[in-house]
Amino acid sequence: MKRATTSAWRFLALLVVCALALQVAFALRIALMAIVDPQSTSFQRSEIWRLLTEQHHVRWSQDWVGNAQISPNLKRAVIASEDAGFAEHSGIEWDALEKAWERNQKAEARVSKINERLEKQALKSPAAADVKKPLREPKVVGGSTITQQLAKNLFLAGERSLPRKAQEFVITFMLEAMLNKQRILEIYLNNVEWGEGVFGAEAAARHYFHGPAAQLSPTAAARLAVMLPAPKRFEKRPDSPYVMSRAATVVARMGAVEVP
Repeated sequence: MKRATTSAWRFLALLVVCALALQVAFALRIALMAIVDPQSTSFQRSEIWRLLTEQHHVRWSQDWVGNAQISPNLKRAVIASEDAGFAEHSGIEWDALEKAWERNQKAEARVSKINERLEKQALKSPAAADVKKPLREPKVVGGSTITQQLAKNLFLAGERSLPRKAQEFVITFMLEAMLNKQRILEIYLNNVEWGEGVFGAEAAARHYFHGPAAQLSPTAAARLAVMLPAPKRFEKRPDSPYVMSRAATVVARMGAVEVP
């Protein structure tokens, strides 16, 4: 019994040491980003693998450009659309997270009721089950800041779990502690996805507007910002009525945005 307890404590200590070593590795990589541009992100590498396995080829476009080569219009548009408090918060907007959690709980309850009703209909009429498939998952609403999105894209996998979310918080605080807001935004805009195989502001500007990121107009910048939550979906219709309407709202908000 004593030997088993000792082994358990040793195993627990090993886990703690490994966890701390992982945090140190993250911290060192983030510290290096203050002076060295990251060559790729975890999300980009997973996308390359997906394209290779599903399509057996990779169509990829990404060109890193410095902060001065990214239009202030795009910076304002992305902040206005994705994270209005970016310049002031310390990495996490707790109020936004709480509201997102409440919306997700309501969505989960609503979908659960719909599933129950459809399952009852399926039991009464098997033919109807072939027409109306029960919903599986509620639509999940996020409350992530730009820094949190960068933390996730740089280092983490895409699955949703409490340990992964906790790690995202830790990396977010590291990013805010070691990099200034201007650098965080620069890295984010150079690595974020804007379509299948389209990463970064320069590639997005050339893909959708046939010009450099430095010359994006307010409307063009707002359209790119609107695409960020679902770039692969909006890529198919970048000038859809929804995108144009939402972009007009973003343009109206851009004047009040503080760019770090």
